[in-house]
Amino acid sequence: MLIVDKNNAWLDQVVQKITDKMDWVSDKSQHKIPYTTFNGTHDDRSLLNPSGDDADGINWWTNGFWGGMLWQMYNVTGQEKYKRYANLAEDKLDECFNQFYGLHHDVGFMWLPTSVANYQLTQNPESRKRALHAANLLAGRYNPAGDFIRAWNDLSDGDTRGWAIIDCMFNIPLLYWASKETGDPRFKHIAERHADTVMNTFVRPDGSVHHIVEFDPFLGGVVKTYGGQGYENGSSWTRGQTWGLYGFMMSYLHTGKEEYLHTAKRIAHYFIANIPENGIIPVDFRQPKEPAYEDSTAAAIAACGLIEVAKVVSEHEKDLYLGAAMKLLRTLDQQRTDWSTDCDCIVRNGSAAYHNPDHHQAIIYGDYYFIEAILKLKGVDLYFW
Repeated sequence: MLIVDKNNAWLDQVVQKITDKMDWVSDKSQHKIPYTTFNGTHDDRSLLNPSGDDADGINWWTNGFWGGMLWQMYNVTGQEKYKRYANLAEDKLDECFNQFYGLHHDVGFMWLPTSVANYQLTQNPESRKRALHAANLLAGRYNPAGDFIRAWNDLSDGDTRGWAIIDCMFNIPLLYWASKETGDPRFKHIAERHADTVMNTFVRPDGSVHHIVEFDPFLGGVVKTYGGQGYENGSSWTRGQTWGLYGFMMSYLHTGKEEYLHTAKRIAHYFIANIPENGIIPVDFRQPKEPAYEDSTAAAIAACGLIEVAKVVSEHEKDLYLGAAMKLLRTLDQQRTDWSTDCDCIVRNGSAAYHNPDHHQAIIYGDYYFIEAILKLKGVDLYFW
């Protein structure tokens, strides 16, 4: 069922632009797993690097989004080429299992849009096996001392055994899926315990969220918090807000727990209250006015989460969330997209982190979540989270 009626003409135009762009981009990049663009052309993270775990190559955490874009297009158009290209990308990810050391909690981001989507649409038994393998790897990162899923492996600059990050709210749907698929409740137990911990330790009273919380890995309990990819500790990294907003909606949809919905709404209210008048989302809501770094990917992810909230609230609440989502998406469409044949990306001006040297670049998950959000508004998205 369509969520938005009055915007059908605009939606039809955007869907057509997405369809036209993906038609030729998918052909051009069919043998790649892109992350960004250089001089308008997709890079390829499936190329192996000589370093041991290849964390920045085939194991890169965003390597599921290209497959997710292809499956969304296959679901909408029925064109077999999208299925074929998505299978190529999924097959390449088998090398991650072989290497093993480069994998961490982001296996959800990697195998939900690829293997789970594939299995959902085609019942491919190899995809089911891959997704269950990834789910077991994710479950193995659970620390019962603090009821959290460890994020990264050891970093060069410190001990991360007790670190959890807000992003993992997008990984735990892989555990919900595994419980439903196998009938084994242990995966769901781990997902809920992690979600409860995040709800109680990451989300601040005003609805803003921490990016990183460090727990004592032996005894449990919060040790300290970190600013992570935001401006500073205690600030408000916007993409982190969206991982929490949409992430808690995912947990609500899988469990029906009202506290998860309430948490998603609290984060949503904070996000909506801080959307600038021009609709351009900064990297951090509490960053200095200059330099005016922005992150279009946060706008696209937030729109997805806001639309999901709008689906489940009462009629008098719906306009708040849907209106904010529409503002974000219209701003992206009108000011931050590239529909030309000069560039392989769709969404421009993404920023991975405030203190990264690179800003305002194409990032693959900006394209993915923009496509998902637009298809949500039409009621034709493939939901695999």
